[in-house]
Amino acid sequence: MKTAVVTGASSGIGKEIAGRLLSLGYSVTGISRTISDKDFDDTRFTPLQADLSCEASTLLACAKLKDYDLSILINCAGFGRFEPHEELSLQTITKMTFLNLTAPMLLSNTLLRSLKKNGGYLININSIEAVRASKFAGVYSATKAGLRAFGDSLFEETRKSALSITNINPDMTQSGFYDALRFETSQKEDEKLLASDIADAVEHILKMRKGAVVSDYTIRSLNFGISKKSLGANIKF
Repeated sequence: MKTAVVTGASSGIGKEIAGRLLSLGYSVTGISRTISDKDFDDTRFTPLQADLSCEASTLLACAKLKDYDLSILINCAGFGRFEPHEELSLQTITKMTFLNLTAPMLLSNTLLRSLKKNGGYLININSIEAVRASKFAGVYSATKAGLRAFGDSLFEETRKSALSITNINPDMTQSGFYDALRFETSQKEDEKLLASDIADAVEHILKMRKGAVVSDYTIRSLNFGISKKSLGANIKF
């Protein structure tokens, strides 16, 4: 049975992708701070608790994964804060950079030999912010653009192997990502993406002829929409 590792698998896009991979017959190890075997009612699911915004916790997770015989790595865990740059705390900048960029590079380093040997897939769930510049998104955009550049470089580096590498760049997707923010996705169906749309993209990549690779996969909502939260909303910062 082929094995996949999915980060951020306890909620949102990561959980949707992990569930889709289970439905496709993969054995899945899901990584997050709070994940447990209760998140998926499937004997092929293995939880691995790790805080991928923390160096020590990430290195421990890498040590646990280093002997995996792996077919798929999906780097999905991430968070964003959108404020004037001088308003961001140093801790927020450090954690965002480590979770969004450093942890995926460390996990890829740990698992790349196995992925190459098995002719597998490395998929980075980036963001539309990886391909454009937006105000109040300097650190987040930098981390996502960096992850995209990392994926592109690895694609060129490993092209003589059978490894497929794809950057997926979704637009605003309905999920818990916005719980701590002052805005969220629109309620209109044509002004937002769903986590299932991103899982559809992953499934499409896995079902393509192995000789063809979609190296960059940008997904947009048909129309643009955004909802600002009321000042009385319960927002944590």
